[in-house]
Amino acid sequence: MSSPPNGFLESGQARWSELEALAKEAGRRPERLGAAKLARLVELYRVASSDLALARRSFPSDPVVDRLEAVVVKVRGQLYDREGRREGIGSFVTATYWRLIAERARPMLAAAGFLLIPALLGAWWAVTDADKLLALLPPEFLWVTEAQSTDVGYTTPELVGFSTFVMSNNIRVTLLAFVLGLTWGLLSSFILANNGLILGALASLSFQAGNGRLFVAAVAAHGVLELSCIVIGGGCGLALGRAMLRPGTRTRVEAMAAEARATALIFLGTAPWLVVAGVIEGFVSRTGTGWVPSLVIGLVIGGGFWWMVWHHRPGVSPA
Repeated sequence: MSSPPNGFLESGQARWSELEALAKEAGRRPERLGAAKLARLVELYRVASSDLALARRSFPSDPVVDRLEAVVVKVRGQLYDREGRREGIGSFVTATYWRLIAERARPMLAAAGFLLIPALLGAWWAVTDADKLLALLPPEFLWVTEAQSTDVGYTTPELVGFSTFVMSNNIRVTLLAFVLGLTWGLLSSFILANNGLILGALASLSFQAGNGRLFVAAVAAHGVLELSCIVIGGGCGLALGRAMLRPGTRTRVEAMAAEARATALIFLGTAPWLVVAGVIEGFVSRTGTGWVPSLVIGLVIGGGFWWMVWHHRPGVSPA
């Protein structure tokens, strides 16, 4: 791993020391600093967040990352946790939730890899040995390789029941991905890989059977959002595993406690999106909607979701 350039350290040391001193002075009540010092605290926090993002990307193993993480986490708690208590759920829904995800960019990208790489392997397996794969896949998923329409013929009450079942199952799977981070992230990775393998295999089998459009119609509208939520669950599981293995300057218990609290908040914010995915699956993906509108719905909702995460990444001040 590369080390931080001298210019980065020299220009940052004074700012970071000043930020640490202000954070210590503020304690649990940042307002005691007064207007001028509080404004300076916020300014230095934003710069340090940018420095941390750069350090994580360019030299993640250097001790400066741990130092920056410690002060950024502390000041964030002083500023935004208090603000969140004052502003309530509105602030959480519009800002805090997205920021918590964005701050875990590396685990989220790793989780996406654990989903997508097995998906490609599953697609390749379906091309090379479809007969064996068909015998291994869950039978209830294979309808997309044979059906002529996504309309399952349910009445409205039946669609409600189906959506409720889907919501419960998705929440259960995603919760497992969160909680199994306690296995150092290993079982969270397995859940991601299993879902990816099945998805890739089914996609490949469907296209080979001439049912590619039906597969897109059956999956796209709800699938982009649903898989995004599963990736977030797995990413949080990996982040929890990282806190156990690399606590940085904090004790292992302190690092795990901080990550567990963030994980619980992210899960609370993710659960409503799983409900949305369940409703879409019941009332769009299973009612004969064509592949084009299904794809548009999936990309718009999923794209909007990740745009919010990108918009709240460290070092960016949302307008």
